[in-house]
This record gives sequence, structure tokens and C-alpha cells, in this order.
Amino acid sequence: MAADLIFYTNPMSRGRIARWMLEEVGAPYDTVLLDYATTMKDDAYRAINPMMKVPAIVHHGHVVTEGAAICAYLAEAFPEAGLAPTADERADYHRWMFFAAGPVESAVVDKAMGVTPSDQQRRMAGYGHFDLAMQVLEQAVGRHDHIAGDRFTAADVYVGSAIHFYGQFGMLPKSARFDAYLARLYARPAFQRAVAIDDALLAPRPDAPLEAIAPAPPAA
Repeated sequence: MAADLIFYTNPMSRGRIARWMLEEVGAPYDTVLLDYATTMKDDAYRAINPMMKVPAIVHHGHVVTEGAAICAYLAEAFPEAGLAPTADERADYHRWMFFAAGPVESAVVDKAMGVTPSDQQRRMAGYGHFDLAMQVLEQAVGRHDHIAGDRFTAADVYVGSAIHFYGQFGMLPKSARFDAYLARLYARPAFQRAVAIDDALLAPRPDAPLEAIAPAPPAA
């Protein structure tokens, strides 16, 4: 019998964000592995996500796509996991999760593609300019042990995944604050389980897409 929660992913994708969140939640789920060239473009999956991207989850028949949305949804759907924000955490939780999903990702992708906004264009860009977005992100992770305060929440899964991924590809400036924040996240058993699961699914892929979440670095 299929689980109430189905996870669509590829181990070399942003699906690693959702995998980590699912491991933090601890609820049973079925995994459907998709290939970029074939099954991700099939009609069956396009009916779930017309963007032909992963991750996606289907929970009791309801589809959720986009990494930040999946993290937020699972935190609310499984309150017993304690990953949703308290009243005091809610503002920072939403602010920084969606800052990472919006301005940070746009800034990093634009820089990777060689797009540098002019002074006039900065008024249209939600991130302003790359250095500003990175400064704000660095300040955010340095304020507390976790992004919404002193307690780990689903926002840390998303923000931490973004910093982890972009840092692995050398797309973020070096930062002691980033390193200290990631060290706390890497120590989490759910993070380690998620990495082990996805790493075990990997095959040699010299043409792996840039959108892949890189495996965690080995422990020192």
C-alpha cells in the first residue's frame, strides 16, 4: 500500500532539501526517483509538476512543489515534529526562508549567469545587488544559533540548504558566520540520514546539473 506521503526527487537536485525536511519530520514516505532526460518530462509527472522540476510531494492527494513551500507545508502538516515557528519565531521564520528563496537565489543565479544589474536595474531587482544580498544573509545567520532564534525550525532546512549548496559550488563569499551556522546543521542526525540516503542513490554523473545540491563535506 502506498504511503500517504509521496516524494518525487532525483538525488542530484534540490530534492535534497525536501529529503532533509522529510527526515526531520520523521513521517513515513514513499520515494519516486525521476531522471532528468526521461521520467521528469513524462506526462505522468507533468501532471504533478508542469515545470518538470523536482522536488514535489503529494500528501493525501495534495501536490506541493518548490523547496521553501515543501518545508513550510511539512512543518504545518506534522506539528508533532516541532519544526513550525512559535509566535515569537514566526516573523523571522517567514522573513528569512523566503529571503533565501527569492532575493538570495536570484542574486546567486544572476551572478552565475554573468548578469550584473546597473544602478538603474538594481531598483527592479528584488536583491538590489549581489554583495548587499550576501551581507544581509550573513547578518541574518549570525544573529542567533538558528535563523528564527535559538531553536531549529523548518526555515533552517531551507536557508541552510541554500548556503550549503551555493557554498559547495563556490558561489558565496567565504564567511565564518556561514561556516559556524552550517556546522550546527551538519551535526543534526536527520541531515546526516538524508545525505546518506541520497548519496547511496548517486551514480557517477559527470554531467550533473548545476541545480544539484552537493553532498555534505566529510566530517573533520
